[in-house]
Amino acid sequence: MIGLAVLTASLVWGWQRWLERHRASEHAPFRALLVAALAGLVCHVLMDFPTSYGTRLFSPFNWDWYATDLMPIVDIYFLIVLAGGMAFGRLRPALRQPLAAVVMGLTLLNYGVRAGAHHWALSAATAAMAPALPDRCPDALPQSLISRWPTESATQRRERGAARCLVEVAAIPTFLSPLRWQIVVRNTDSYQTLALDLLRDPARVPEAIDAPWRSAVHHPDQWTPAALRAAETELGRVFLGFSRFPATESVLNDDQSATVRWTDLRFTTPGGPAPRGLFTAVVTLTPEGRVVAMRLGE
Repeated sequence: MIGLAVLTASLVWGWQRWLERHRASEHAPFRALLVAALAGLVCHVLMDFPTSYGTRLFSPFNWDWYATDLMPIVDIYFLIVLAGGMAFGRLRPALRQPLAAVVMGLTLLNYGVRAGAHHWALSAATAAMAPALPDRCPDALPQSLISRWPTESATQRRERGAARCLVEVAAIPTFLSPLRWQIVVRNTDSYQTLALDLLRDPARVPEAIDAPWRSAVHHPDQWTPAALRAAETELGRVFLGFSRFPATESVLNDDQSATVRWTDLRFTTPGGPAPRGLFTAVVTLTPEGRVVAMRLGE
């Protein structure tokens, strides 16, 4: 961040003096440009942290991912507030400082609403899915504001599957409404996903025909010997290091080769089947375990 801030400030400093030499007295000093560039870069990293995508906050010293699941990857409301503030600031230069304060206030309000809705979604999800949930694992992940991954190796995931229990319940924000969430339930042998509407679903009783848990979608998590071998490949290591909820599917083909597919359930349609798109990794192996093909996406 420091290197990129110096480069950015240098480019702006040089551009101003080359393009607007007649306004040299109005140019910002290099120190101010450096502070502005560094602030922008720090905010860029920190604004990835509240999203479901997350960020590697402490790289290159620690390559774990961290996220809080408050915001979608692209938040249209935040973009509207920023674009509106810039547009009005251009039309009314004298009001730029008050407009900046309004933009910051609306941004904090947006984050606050998302944080409250996320807490509500986690509580509602546990209650809505209760009839379909197994007992919690002794080492189940506690519900906390900050999520960190990866926490397990492929071998540890396979060993966990010997006894079915609940590992984690997560609420992933959706694109449009802070009241609609993608619930991901991770068990030791499978996943369940559910589209949760906070205004409608918590009011339904678990015994009802339209109870939310009845519409949850089941995703197998098959850590077969072929999946363990595929996890050792370069693609497997990279994808599993990135993916938070890698639903694992192993298929034995007619020629006895095996196809292993991982899909990160954070990026699926809420409550829908796992699509085969960009956030999918596929490894094909011969019966002897030799890698035939690897690809990201389909």
